[in-house]
Order: sequence, then structure tokens, then C-alpha cells
Amino acid sequence: MANNVNGLLPGHRDASPLAERFVRAGWRSTSSSWHGYEVTTSWCEVDLTPLDDGTVLLNGVTAPHRLDDLATVLGVPCTLELCAEDGTVLRELRR
Repeated sequence: MANNVNGLLPGHRDASPLAERFVRAGWRSTSSSWHGYEVTTSWCEVDLTPLDDGTVLLNGVTAPHRLDDLATVLGVPCTLELCAEDGTVLRELRR
């Protein structure tokens, strides 16, 4: 499946503490770059990439009905978008 979830996590210069949140919730985490992480579970696989402006970019694939669960695991202010295959935003979630 193509990427269907994108998000911004403002106020996080480092993705490591965010990846640790996922690990504490039972997810797997691997380094995907010098500063980025890939976190996975049975229903979701996303990359966490810190940007120069102090925001972490989240993108990947999730089961559409689990978008709220993803936001709950994050537990931080975020904006998440669930997209269709053509890129159309199906749902936006702000916490």
C-alpha cells in the first residue's frame, strides 16, 4: 500500500524521544537515517524525520480506522492527515 498518513509534530528537534514513546507502547523501532526512525506495529509503519525548523515529519502507512490510535500513541500535539491513493485528504486530525 502507498503512504496514506502524513503528519507534523511541532516542537521536537529530536525524533528519538518520540520513537521511544512507540517502543514503550510495544512497537518496534529502527534507525532509518542519522536522526530519523522507522516505527512499526501490525497496523502501522511510519518514519519520524526531524526537520531543521524544530518539527518532526511523520509519514507512512496506517490502517485508516486506527488514525486516532496513532495520535494516542504519539501523545503530543500533532496534525495528522489520512490520504487516499490519489493524495486527496480523507481526514485531518489535530491534537
